[in-house]
Amino acid sequence: MKIFSTLRSQFVVLVAAAVIVSNLAVAITLEIAREGELRGARVAFVVDRVSALFDLVSTLSPAQRERALTVVNNRFFHFEIDQTPPIADHDMTDEEKQWGKQVSDAETAGEKGQILVNVSQGTRPARNPDGRPATEADQRVGIVDIAQVTDAGDWLVTRTISPQVPPLPTDLIIGALLATILTCAAAAWLSNRVSRPLAELAAASDHVARGANAPHLTPRGPADLKRATIAFNAMSDRVTRTLESQRQLLSAVGHDLRTPLAAIRITAEFVSDRDIRSRLTRNLDELQSLTEAVLSAARAGLGEEMRRVDLASLIESVCDDLIDLGYPVEIDITGQAACLCRPNDIRRAVRNLVENAVRYGGGANVHLKTEAQAYLVTVEDNGPGIDETRLEEVFEPFVRLEASRSNATGGTGLGLTLARAVAREHGGDIVLTNRKGGGLCALLRLPRQ
Repeated sequence: MKIFSTLRSQFVVLVAAAVIVSNLAVAITLEIAREGELRGARVAFVVDRVSALFDLVSTLSPAQRERALTVVNNRFFHFEIDQTPPIADHDMTDEEKQWGKQVSDAETAGEKGQILVNVSQGTRPARNPDGRPATEADQRVGIVDIAQVTDAGDWLVTRTISPQVPPLPTDLIIGALLATILTCAAAAWLSNRVSRPLAELAAASDHVARGANAPHLTPRGPADLKRATIAFNAMSDRVTRTLESQRQLLSAVGHDLRTPLAAIRITAEFVSDRDIRSRLTRNLDELQSLTEAVLSAARAGLGEEMRRVDLASLIESVCDDLIDLGYPVEIDITGQAACLCRPNDIRRAVRNLVENAVRYGGGANVHLKTEAQAYLVTVEDNGPGIDETRLEEVFEPFVRLEASRSNATGGTGLGLTLARAVAREHGGDIVLTNRKGGGLCALLRLPRQ
């Protein structure tokens, strides 16, 4: 999910999960220890109470025993005299043998006789010590029967209920919840202190990647992030100054080159030999075109502000202009496509792609597809394509592959270089692929945001 893709959300979720798991582990450990302590305390209490009563009964006459047992009976203990052993044919388990040994060891008076124990954990119906029918809850908590033969040959039987272990105290649960909430709040504060400066750095870096001037960031957060922010500010200032100096230098070079070129062109008009004058003029035209292409590529992304335009209309206008010039261009574009871009740069990039398709492939078929995160502009031709090993090489400056695509000499070798530079400055890219049916496909991807 996108909500858990950020550093802040992942940090908070991880800390919350760690706190919850640790609290559960502590609660389980405490519960196990508490159950053990309570069980030991219950066993000791039952053993002491039963052994004390056995000692008392052994000192009384048979006539007094019934009256004494009536007095000591309560909701947790029920005593009675039976003529036959109530737990007949019962093989005691290790736990029951331990109970019997503890009762025997705890007796301090009277003659010790045979002791039988049965510990029921809700596996059979039973009566409560006070005579009421045992409910499901009563059986679930456990019933212990202990019988000892008396000096008169009767059996003294006691039945006791082991009470349920009480649930965890409410204040302990509330304390665990408060600890989790406070820890998550601290984690959220710390993650925000770290993630916000990182998000600002990422946004500023993206701003610079798109060709805009980076905003000056205020150092905040831990010391490491502050140093990173200060270094970024220094770097962006230096890059901005370098780009500005480059732009000014290129403008001066472009102005200075146009003047001598114009002077040479005027001088060439006075050459009397027509062939020489024609060759000079063609060379000057090529030099002029190369100069303008170099300046255009170097100035890409400089000067123009980003604004929102309809990408579909922009592409259609470029194609219509080329169609008016007689270029074999087909358009397959419907609807609108709002895009934040530098319109003149995008116009130049699309024009270069279409002109390449016409020059080397005999025609261009232009499509526009809208995806969730990007616009895809495809320019297809029906030419011979490009060797798979050289699809990236054609993006290098002044690289021309006329021999592999056409026998006619191409342009300056800067068209694809300029187009990819424009695409990447907008956060997109251009990819060339060979079509299965023949020809080349140029894919221009531009982000919607």
